[in-house]
Formats: sequence, C-alpha cells, structure tokens
Amino acid sequence: MKFQTKNFLCINYFLSIALAFFGFMQPSFSFAEVLITSKEAGLPPSTQQVATRGISRGPAIKLITPVANTSVNSPFDFRVAFEPRGDSKIDVNSIKLTYLKSPYVDLTPRLKSTISANGINFPNAEVPAGEHSVQLSIRDTEGRETNSVLNLVVSK
Repeated sequence: MKFQTKNFLCINYFLSIALAFFGFMQPSFSFAEVLITSKEAGLPPSTQQVATRGISRGPAIKLITPVANTSVNSPFDFRVAFEPRGDSKIDVNSIKLTYLKSPYVDLTPRLKSTISANGINFPNAEVPAGEHSVQLSIRDTEGRETNSVLNLVVSK
C-alpha cells in the first residue's frame, strides 16, 4: 500500500511539473480584435451635438492607452481606468462605448468581456487608420453619470 501511494505521489508530482513546464513553453499568440471596422470608419461623421459636462460628481474616466490625440499604430492596447467618487461603486452594466458616426455605432458588445469596475482592458484593438471619436458613458451606484469623448488617432 505504501509503495502504491508513493508511486502515485511521484507520478502526480512529475506530471504537475511537466504540465507547468510545457504550459510556460507554449507560444503565446495574441490576435488583434476588431474594435472599429473599416465599414464603420467610412460612415459620415455624426452631426449631433454630444452632451458632456465639465464638472461632474460622477465617476472619473481616464484614458490610459493610447495617449489621447497621439498617433498610434494598429493594433494597440485600449485601456481606460474608472475612478468612483466617495463611497459609490461603478455600475458595470451602465458602461457604454459609442462610435460617433451617423448613425451612432454601439461598440459595447465588442468590449463586454474586457469591462470591469476598474475600467476597460482591450488588448490588441484593431482600428483603421484615421481619427476616431468615441463617447464613453458610465454611471455609479448612486446614478451619477459621466460622459467623455475620447479621440483615437491611428496610423497604419
């Protein structure tokens, strides 16, 4: 009985090491995910006035990458940080990203898996070359809303 238990533990141990070793040795491929399509980029610009307020008690929105109004190559990491104010929390279900074209394009479903209460972490965002304005809207658990227009400048 002792011999079988020792064998089982040894096999289990070596199997764990092998899996860990090969898990780390596998190549990590990371594919670009489409944030904005070429067809959407070709739509006419929105003629509607975008409502944003200068001072708000709503959550803060901070574009981490790419740097606002700075040219980047596609694909790039699209990262935004959210900061709630006071004791409130971010209402994750309220987060919406809209491409400001005519008609508006809701980009939120493409980001759903990368959205958290801390922000958006969308690696390898594929965006056509050009200037793109998107509106990010979020609310906190007290219903306070913040809308921010983010300008993405992409060169291929």
